[in-house]
Amino acid sequence: MRGPSSSSSVSDGTNRSWLAQGLLAGAAVAAAAVAYTVISRRRSARLRSHVLGIIPARFASSRFPGKPLVPILGKPMIQRTWERAKLATTLDQLVVATDNEKIAECCLGFGADVIMTSDTCRNGTERCNEALQKFKKKFDIVVNIQGDEPLIEPEIIDGVVKALQAAPDAVFSTAVTSLKPEDASDPNRVKCVVDSHGYAIYFSRGLIPYNKSAKVNPRFPYLLHLGIQSYDAKFLRKYPELAPTPLQLEEDLEQLKVLENGYKMKVIKVDHEAHGVDTPEDVEKIESFMRERNMS
Repeated sequence: MRGPSSSSSVSDGTNRSWLAQGLLAGAAVAAAAVAYTVISRRRSARLRSHVLGIIPARFASSRFPGKPLVPILGKPMIQRTWERAKLATTLDQLVVATDNEKIAECCLGFGADVIMTSDTCRNGTERCNEALQKFKKKFDIVVNIQGDEPLIEPEIIDGVVKALQAAPDAVFSTAVTSLKPEDASDPNRVKCVVDSHGYAIYFSRGLIPYNKSAKVNPRFPYLLHLGIQSYDAKFLRKYPELAPTPLQLEEDLEQLKVLENGYKMKVIKVDHEAHGVDTPEDVEKIESFMRERNMS
C-alpha cells in the first residue's frame, strides 16, 4: 500500500488553512456585527438623552366627559397620574398638555406644570406635538403618558424610554401586558401582536390573533396594549403631516398610522394589573383595586 503523495499532503494542508482562515474571518465578522450593534445602541442612547414627559388631557371625551378631573379615592385622576409619573427617573421634565381651563386650574393647584394647547388636536399624539413646539429647549424623546392611567408604574415609563434609546431603527416605543380572558371581547381593551424581535405587527380592538374556533385560547399569551408610548422627537414633528390611514380610521387607533407608514415600533412586555379608566364604570373598578391593596 502506498502512502499519500507529498502533493496530496500539501493540498490537504492548504484546504485546512483556508478553512481556518474562513472560520476566523466569520468570527471576526460576527464580532464586528455585535460590536456595531452595541455601539449603535450606545450612540442612540446618547443621541436620545433628553426626555420630555407629557400627560395630554382633554375635557370633551366622547365616552367620559371631564374624565381627567374625576375623583379616584378623593384625588383627581390627573393628579394621581402626575404623582406616579414624577417618580420616573428618565424624565428631564414633565408637563400636562390640555385645552381646558378647568383642567389647567386643577393641575396648577397641585403643582403641575401646564402647557395650553388648541382644541383642534385630534388625538394625544397631536397634542404632544403641539406642546413640544412650545419649548425652546431641545428634547430627543417625548413620552405620551395617558392621563387615564392613575396607577401607571414609573418603571414602565422608564422602560419605554430605555427601549427606544436602545432601538435606533425605531421611532416609537410602547408597552403591553398580559390580557385577561374577561377582556378579550372588550373593544376598549386594545390588543397587540409583536414579532420575534419585539417590534409591533398590529394593534386591534378585536381579539388578535383570532383562531378558527372563534374562541379564546386559554393557553395563548394574548397581549393588552397599555396607553403609554414614547416617540423620537423628530418623528413626532412629522406625525401630524402624515395623512390618516385606513386601518387607523377603521380601528380608531393612532399608533396604526405609524405602522401603516412603514415605521418601526418597539414593544416591551411588563406586569401591570390595573386598568386605565375608559368609562365611568372603570372608576369603581380601580377604586376597589386600590382598596384591596391598601393604596391611598
